[in-house]
Amino acid sequence: MSIQTIFKDKKVPEEFDVPLKKNYDKYLLNGTIKTWKGKTSEVYSPIYTANGEGNYEPTLLGTLPVMGEKDALEALDAANEAFNNGTGSWPTMKVEERIKCVEKFAELMATKRDEVVNFIMWEIGKTLPDAQKEFDRTVDYIYDTIDELKELDRNCARVKLHSEVYAQIRRGPLGVVLCLGPYNYPLNETFCLLIPALIMGNTTVFKPAKFGVILITPLLEAFAEAFPKGVVNILFGRGREVATPIVKSGRVEVLALIGNSKSANALQSQHPKQNRLRLVLGLEAKNPAIVLPDTDMDLAVEECVLGSLSFNGQRCTALKMIFVHENIIETFNKKFVQRIEQLRCGLPWEDGVKLTPLPEPGKPEYIKDLIEDAVSKGAEIINDGGGDTHHSFVYPAVLYPVNEKMDVYHEEQFGPVIPILSFKDVQEPIDSIVNSNYGQQVSLFSKNSDTLAPLIDSLVNQVCRVNINSQCQRGPDVYPFVGRKDSAVSTLSVRAALRSFSIRTLVACKNNDLNKDILNDILDNNKSNFVSTNYIL
Repeated sequence: MSIQTIFKDKKVPEEFDVPLKKNYDKYLLNGTIKTWKGKTSEVYSPIYTANGEGNYEPTLLGTLPVMGEKDALEALDAANEAFNNGTGSWPTMKVEERIKCVEKFAELMATKRDEVVNFIMWEIGKTLPDAQKEFDRTVDYIYDTIDELKELDRNCARVKLHSEVYAQIRRGPLGVVLCLGPYNYPLNETFCLLIPALIMGNTTVFKPAKFGVILITPLLEAFAEAFPKGVVNILFGRGREVATPIVKSGRVEVLALIGNSKSANALQSQHPKQNRLRLVLGLEAKNPAIVLPDTDMDLAVEECVLGSLSFNGQRCTALKMIFVHENIIETFNKKFVQRIEQLRCGLPWEDGVKLTPLPEPGKPEYIKDLIEDAVSKGAEIINDGGGDTHHSFVYPAVLYPVNEKMDVYHEEQFGPVIPILSFKDVQEPIDSIVNSNYGQQVSLFSKNSDTLAPLIDSLVNQVCRVNINSQCQRGPDVYPFVGRKDSAVSTLSVRAALRSFSIRTLVACKNNDLNKDILNDILDNNKSNFVSTNYIL
């Protein structure tokens, strides 16, 4: 069946329909939902629908504000006023009070599940089960963050005495956080930055990604109702027009971004005092799989297909290079291609669909260029229909044999292209990882612990997660999510993110009668939100 046939004359089920051509003109500034009356941009879905004249076009979902420097600086003013050099009500608030605000937001957010899930499907082409999982996982992450903060606060709820000095050590906020999320997980990964930043007492300016933007609009009221004014400010527009002036002002303490290193470097360079700018970055990766000759073949094939093609390969944790030992390469390739042929193509809400349209307008052309470059340098497309394109959909292309002269060897393809290389000596893939600009994860496939053990010892110092007989992945969210080299700065997980968005601060005094009387009076009468032995259950 041709790709054209798969997508032809599809009707949208009523429960997954969304308003079309709507003007999404609301944004959040200083606690107030405001109406935008300026320039707007059109938002198109990667899902093509009939235009009534027999032709198919990208579906126009609506319009969004195109905000600029003036609006960005107004939001920054609001965030700075709310933080007020650390003396504002939010940064000085008791931890349990901030927790109540975040809990209220989570409760309000849960009521918008169906609406947000629909927009995830329409805006970025994610399948219904994956869109639902992203929403539910995000809500779980919020509650896990709350639980982790309670534990952190309990551990700080005592005064220590060492070398005749009393001290209470807690974690305090850093200041204003500029939060920029990614389009592939526009809810989950964005909130993995935003929620820990907020709950630690920082104030924020948040700009959604270039795709997956409308899905934030149903949550504006929840943000406005749950948080004090100025604590959360949400803007829409291009990063260059909104984010750059904020960083350039020097009045932002944290750049929290999930995207690519070029954008991060460009923004960071705009800050007048870069040494003061804390970076919390999740960046690109080129995660490889190494399939050894003693592998469980069926397991390796299944995990490599999932790892390379979940959400069409549009994940930083996706497997973007597969090294297979030469003794098993023919069998692996045959089984790999057969498994891909079993994946169903279609629209996000259709049962069992795994391969869907791509949200980036230029992505099909980019993938075509990667394929043509690889083929011109000796690779073959080893699966039928590999690289075939229909509007915004690209059928996965399996390329073999790939070599280091090809663009796809070096670039993060972030799409349905799977480069496969054979190796004779395992040092070959190790050398590739050592020389790579990226260092996030690797997947190793073998049944032999004697084979795996030395590889593990080598690779844990090259990447930050070694996966045994499984695809690369972020979760569970309680585990550290981090990378080396160009792949990340700081650590994201439920626990680590709280630390990434805070700094250890202590109040100390010498052990004498005067100071003990002062401490006892403060503690007994609950005079301070910081110096406190109150215990959060």
